[in-house]
Amino acid sequence: MTNYARLYRFGITPWERYATAAKASIAALLDREQSERSRPLGRALDLGCGRGQYTPELARRGWEAVGIDNVPTAIEAAAAKSRGAAGLRYVVGDVTRLPSARLGTFDFFLDIGCFQGLDAGQRLSQGEGVSALANPGATVLLLSFGPSRWRWLVEGASQEEIQTAFAGWEMLAAEPADTAALSWPMNKTAPRWYRLRQQT
Repeated sequence: MTNYARLYRFGITPWERYATAAKASIAALLDREQSERSRPLGRALDLGCGRGQYTPELARRGWEAVGIDNVPTAIEAAAAKSRGAAGLRYVVGDVTRLPSARLGTFDFFLDIGCFQGLDAGQRLSQGEGVSALANPGATVLLLSFGPSRWRWLVEGASQEEIQTAFAGWEMLAAEPADTAALSWPMNKTAPRWYRLRQQT
């Protein structure tokens, strides 16, 4: 499992550059997500939200957005940056123990690089937790890099691992991500956007 607390402590946060570099492609994916829904949009959970790179955008678009991360300093920074924003809150919590966080249920889950940093057991736990918190017809939008030879640094995840963790979810899309926006060479190992829908 990637030790994000240590990386934040040493100021090594290259994943944060992706929010800016891939802004247009992320916006297009979120546009598609919204276009298929009635209003109000409902509740969205940003899994492994870090310092709030994406959660405020979800709130700006009309979701009741919650960001969750297990690194307290990251959550403190996210909350400070978004202080006073409507429809937005942050929680220190473990994505592998989502039901224990008592967050309620959600219509949309966003995971940009969180799942891939977990080990096999934790991935199953995250998938089970998302399933437990999902409203009927909920969707997941997940970015993951493929398995990497630098597994000690970036785990990566295959489509099969994602489908195993999200048993009972329909795979709607598995699309290549914008590799030009990725700053680390080891992250260019077949990055893909996965979109899943809970089968009702």
